[in-house]
Amino acid sequence: MLFNSFGFLLFFGVILAAHYSRLSWTAKKRILLAGSYLFYAAWSPPFVLLLWLSTVVDFSVAKSMHKEERAGRRKLLLLCSLAVNLGMLGFFKYGALLTELFVDVVALAGVTFEPATWSIVLPVGISFYTFQTLSYTIDVYRRQSEPEPSFQDFALFVTFFPQLVAGPIVRPQQLLPQFKEPHQADMAQFVWGAMLFTWGLFQKAVLADAVLSLVVADAFGSATPVAMLDAWAGVLAFSGQIFFDFSGYSMCAIGVALCLGFSLPDNFRCPYAAVGFSDFWRRWHISLSTWLRDYLYIPLGGNRGGVSATYRNLVITMLLGGLWHGASWRFVVWGGVHGLYLVLERLFFPNAGRRALEAGRGTAFLGALVTFFFVSLAWVFFAAGSWAGCMSMFGSLFGLHAETVMVVQTYDMLLVGLIVVGMLLAHWRFRETRLEDWATGLPTWLVVIGWSTMAYFIIATGGGSSAFIYFQF
Repeated sequence: MLFNSFGFLLFFGVILAAHYSRLSWTAKKRILLAGSYLFYAAWSPPFVLLLWLSTVVDFSVAKSMHKEERAGRRKLLLLCSLAVNLGMLGFFKYGALLTELFVDVVALAGVTFEPATWSIVLPVGISFYTFQTLSYTIDVYRRQSEPEPSFQDFALFVTFFPQLVAGPIVRPQQLLPQFKEPHQADMAQFVWGAMLFTWGLFQKAVLADAVLSLVVADAFGSATPVAMLDAWAGVLAFSGQIFFDFSGYSMCAIGVALCLGFSLPDNFRCPYAAVGFSDFWRRWHISLSTWLRDYLYIPLGGNRGGVSATYRNLVITMLLGGLWHGASWRFVVWGGVHGLYLVLERLFFPNAGRRALEAGRGTAFLGALVTFFFVSLAWVFFAAGSWAGCMSMFGSLFGLHAETVMVVQTYDMLLVGLIVVGMLLAHWRFRETRLEDWATGLPTWLVVIGWSTMAYFIIATGGGSSAFIYFQF
């Protein structure tokens, strides 16, 4: 069930009616839980069984682990949770990649192996809810949090529908306490939640789908190498598309939750205004980057083992972060490129962001543009559908092809330029400003006009025609 669908609006209307009825809080939570399962089952009902399995295992393991004093038994229980969750993730998401790797390895020994065609469907959102439940069991193992006594509340934490399939990846302490007492939005919260939902849909349906995705499809879908200008238009369009698509989903999720009276953490903070790559990862997909920091980078040793160990840990974390995004070596390379960015930044430009800001806003803005340029180059590994597509696009970007074709219309190229420039300026304007604080200071009539305009364009485009990009991850 997509946020950008009429079916979701009907579903959400029913949920709102029940949530603001005179039912008991326990009954309302049961309706939320049942609705969350229904929301997920709209993609494929059998995959609800995976949610149940993950929920039952982690709830039971955490309770047993909390009571257990023997270190060996506690580790064994943690391994049980890791095996179930990562086992499901590995089977459904990485089975084909692992099979391909096995074929390549045995081929080195002169053995030819022809595996059966891998036709397993990837359960939507499995990477997100797997990481969410793992954070719960790991925190209990570390004795950083208590196990949740209510199975219903824990199940709702795992399946809460606004952020179930594409985040934000919520930590237990961020959401579980909110289920303990009745939550309803006041009028101001409800209106702001509805506005965030509208703004998220506008980003997705209008900016990402109706405009930028068309240019991306033309540039990256061409069978013949494209002209340099067309290639840059395609890359910049994808930089905008993936931001508006994913930020749009996160904004919708936060807005929907707020309409119900619940608070979800921000997942994006003007990432294209980042000055340096460390700053970028503090602003892009924040719930994932902080998860990787807390549950992978720091356990690996973080920056405690010296310079070489720090660089190693950074690269390993980013490689695995790339692999999290997709079962393809292109995503691993993308993660490796960002790991290299972070290492080079620490080697040659330590504290570059702070120094650039101290030197003046002009210098800092130039630093943000340089960061955006290199981040956009790395997005090629996401946008291209194959290694050949990646190499062809890089060749077009730097004028290495003798014969090229022009595939992007002049009007579309100008529109992409306008949207991308507007995006960069908006990110810079709101780099340290919360959108809510800015909107609060606007005249009511201007807010109404802006809201109505966004709603008009969403309706005019039919609410978007495709699933959110990050559903595939």
